[in-house]
Amino acid sequence: MAKPTRTRFAPSPTGFLHLGNVRTALFNYLMARNTGGQFVIRSEDTDRDRSREEYLSAALTDLQWLGLDWDAGPDNSDAHGPYRQSRRDAIYDDYFSSLEKDQRAYPCFCTQAELSVARKTQLAAGRAPRYPGTCREMSQAEQRRRVLDGARPTLRFRVDNGADVVFDDLVRGEQRMLREEIGDFIIRRSDGTPSFFFSNAVDDSLMEITDVLRGEDHLTNTPRQLLLLEALRLAPPRYGHISLVIADDGSPLSKRHGSIGVRDMAEQGYFAGALCNHLARLGHKFENDDYMPVSGLAAGFAATRLGRAPSRHDPIQLQHWQREALHRQPDDELWDWMKGARSRDGRLLADRPGANSGGFVQLVKDNIEMPQDAAHWADLLLDTPPRFEDGARAVLALVDAAFVRAALESLQTPPVDFAAWVETVKQLSGVAGKALFMPLRAALTGDTHGPELARVFDFLGIQGVRARLEAAIEHCKPDDGSGR
Repeated sequence: MAKPTRTRFAPSPTGFLHLGNVRTALFNYLMARNTGGQFVIRSEDTDRDRSREEYLSAALTDLQWLGLDWDAGPDNSDAHGPYRQSRRDAIYDDYFSSLEKDQRAYPCFCTQAELSVARKTQLAAGRAPRYPGTCREMSQAEQRRRVLDGARPTLRFRVDNGADVVFDDLVRGEQRMLREEIGDFIIRRSDGTPSFFFSNAVDDSLMEITDVLRGEDHLTNTPRQLLLLEALRLAPPRYGHISLVIADDGSPLSKRHGSIGVRDMAEQGYFAGALCNHLARLGHKFENDDYMPVSGLAAGFAATRLGRAPSRHDPIQLQHWQREALHRQPDDELWDWMKGARSRDGRLLADRPGANSGGFVQLVKDNIEMPQDAAHWADLLLDTPPRFEDGARAVLALVDAAFVRAALESLQTPPVDFAAWVETVKQLSGVAGKALFMPLRAALTGDTHGPELARVFDFLGIQGVRARLEAAIEHCKPDDGSGR
């Protein structure tokens, strides 16, 4: 009977999460939840100089914000823990000793300078660089002498000649690597900490991880880790190597393309659901192209649907999912989302009279994508005296003041609802179509686009509409009856 699916996300707490590693976490989460399996978090914090508790805490907070819950992790251990590699030294030491006892690992005293010279020599000769085996056959007496002299060796795994390393990649199918292309590799650094090759592979097996989805940049690591696990008589997980995320122009994703930290995106106003729907489709094809909650994304996920081609991060697509997520938010949650935005004069939207109402949220929610967009409409619709954007002033500059006077006069003809008002303006001014509605939009909203005019009319009320029309006259062409 097959083991239940158990996947993991293993961040190194040396910085904040960004789009690339969040997508990796998401894919592993969706794979586990698709089959009712488990998803765990492991902190790969063996880099003593760069690992920070604040980064791990931030990563866990970001994953919670995204809705990716985990079954075990640094904050919630189980029988397979601890889930911090910095607390697993005793486990690693036992396996290091086992490899040394079986002569599958040996101390290496080569300096970085010596290794650099060897690498340059191999490249100059047209050969792929790999460890030349300088310390491979060093006697134990010589090893002891160097240690007594103060040398701090690394520990290398011995890759003997043999059959090719072959494995079935979940994404890319059969993969093969010649052993002679691998070379002996470091599994313990000179400071005693385990290398990525070692701790990552050992923990995946001991934590009973069944499936690992990770970036294609790890593809060449997998044969090394399979050899290591075989020597330790540990069961390996199934590996799948997903395409990397690139910018829309084909270049590596960077901050100039919007590759910022997840927490920064949350602070800017992106919805977690928007980010999940966007990232889930970078390299994975769903049968359903509609917006889905994380549970729906999990139900539609399959490793067989993961593509090999580079995945392009298109900001326009992200904004599409942002709009989809926004339209699914209750009005009270939308208000909480937008109320911290600031107007041009620095005032919080929460402090603007007239903004903290269901009417304002209802009015603008179809015309915003980010909280700052709501502040823009507050500036236009709530400021006294009314403010007009350049485009609106340009429209009004082409309109006779008599047209606006007709609109003002029409407000006095009951019943005053939007449809009746517009019809009266049309009759009094003799203007119809775009020539009728564009000046009215410019006058009522202060812009050339925005919420439906009928809703703006109702939100402003008769007094508000009158005030905006009176202010708009100042931007119109004078007519014979204007007195100007």
